[in-house]
Amino acid sequence: MAVRLADTVNLNEPHPPTERALEAFNQVLPKIKLAIISSRRDWDKHEPRMWARANYLRDEELTSFVIENDLVEVRAGATSYGTIVFGKIRIPGIEDEEGQGFIHVSSRWAGFMTPRTRYVTNSASGSSLSVFQGTEDVIFHSLFTDEGNPDASGRPTTFRAIQTQETPLEFFNE
Repeated sequence: MAVRLADTVNLNEPHPPTERALEAFNQVLPKIKLAIISSRRDWDKHEPRMWARANYLRDEELTSFVIENDLVEVRAGATSYGTIVFGKIRIPGIEDEEGQGFIHVSSRWAGFMTPRTRYVTNSASGSSLSVFQGTEDVIFHSLFTDEGNPDASGRPTTFRAIQTQETPLEFFNE
């Protein structure tokens, strides 16, 4: 029997982002925005319901979020290859009958839970200075796209890339 990664990772409770989380998500922000645009274009070819809540937004509007203002929640858990971190990001241009819109993203962080320190030596004085490292090993992993409510044959009947405030930030591996 195969063990699912979701069954082996203990995530901490959802909480507002720390300063380190803001720095790390900013590190991968261009990749997150590119993935959103790419995902919407791909899904629009075969299942436009996935990004339906953003139909009226241009790409620039859909990706106009700012991490410091719009990353509203994070969760993390240790894995054998580092830390997996999930984030809930508000899409400022989405406010409809379901409320505000959010995307869920995942990233892999090699130095998130245990920051690494390197020492830099000043050649003139010979003194050492410790310098924090951590965000250079942040890798954007994926966006959560929910294909849910399977019919009798197992095919999904609902499609959702933009979540509601009430949608819990949970483990996903897409």
